[in-house]
Amino acid sequence: MTVMRISRRKFIMAVLLVIAAFLVFWYLGKPADVPMSYQAFSEHVRQGDVESARLKEKTVSFRLKGDAAHYRVENPLAPDFKEKLLLSGVRVEDETGRDPLSYGMDMAFNVLFFALVLFGLFKLLSMYHRTFRVVRHTGFSFAQIAGMEDVKQDMRYAVDILKNPKQYAAKGIRQNKGVILEGLPGNGKTLFAKALAQEAGVNFIATKGADFQSALMSMGAMKIRMLFAKARRHKPCIVFIDEFDSIGERRNYAGTGIDKENNRIITTMLNEMDGFSSTDGIMVVAATNSYASLDPALIRPGRFDLKFTIGNPDRQTRLELIKLYAGAKKLSPEVTGEGLAAAFDGLSCAAIETILNEASTIASMHGREAMTMDDVVVAARKANCKLNVSLRR
Repeated sequence: MTVMRISRRKFIMAVLLVIAAFLVFWYLGKPADVPMSYQAFSEHVRQGDVESARLKEKTVSFRLKGDAAHYRVENPLAPDFKEKLLLSGVRVEDETGRDPLSYGMDMAFNVLFFALVLFGLFKLLSMYHRTFRVVRHTGFSFAQIAGMEDVKQDMRYAVDILKNPKQYAAKGIRQNKGVILEGLPGNGKTLFAKALAQEAGVNFIATKGADFQSALMSMGAMKIRMLFAKARRHKPCIVFIDEFDSIGERRNYAGTGIDKENNRIITTMLNEMDGFSSTDGIMVVAATNSYASLDPALIRPGRFDLKFTIGNPDRQTRLELIKLYAGAKKLSPEVTGEGLAAAFDGLSCAAIETILNEASTIASMHGREAMTMDDVVVAARKANCKLNVSLRR
């Protein structure tokens, strides 16, 4: 059973059992005090043999120098008893005036602190397993991405270097450490990253910028180290970071807490990437909507040195998308692929899919099996998308 599958109830029970075991071993593991006469104890004090003593209400527990045993003697309760011990060089711990309630509260606080530490470790492990899940097969290939053949071709070359780093190293060609996928939302940057890992046949770890943001200082940098440590254990591996601009923005040295944390995250990532060798088999793929906002140190040659623009689909890609998304939907005779492709010029892949799906829904709501031009227009308006040309006759 993995950490992820442990229920909250079972975790609480486990913590209670650990605490109970700790307390039992703590109490039972304490060595029993060996009784000694007060006369013998006094002689040891006079000779300077007593190392430490704990004064209690009725007894005195003490240890002799060079002796691991714990001894016990009756507390004489003399006014100057403690002073004599101190003058003899004995380390004294006085518990005679200690309130039992206060002692119990201290013990409860220690137990609570121990439980909180365990809980924190559990949350840290849970976060580690949950956030950085390793996927062997993403189930998505380039063949399932409509159009954009030029981008696919360039990516296939990067994939081949990742799969055969030693062959390319022999030719003096190094593997790219990082790849930036830039483009407006909704055009498949995440799908390209998944396809890249699938084509390469390597492990895939998907994250997003929000995974590294935390209210605790330095937590983001620690998560970066955890991420790359896991990638190294599962190499060859592609690490995908979506919403990269949320953590990779140009560093600001204004001195605010957020700025300092962002600087730590970027610095840690730079250090991790600089530690890659040409045959490490780790590639970082980052997706961003704003390439210009990224820190210059991240995008310099030797780090994120490849950039692919995943723009809005061209005419051929739009035709393929319409065929893909409208394939199972019935179209009225006036709704043609060419007409839709012209109308969808300037829209993202996600917007095209949304409009066609909504148009089919509208037709079904009105009892029609096939979507009409009017359905597409209404669907575009509902999706807040502007068509390039009017589809109304």
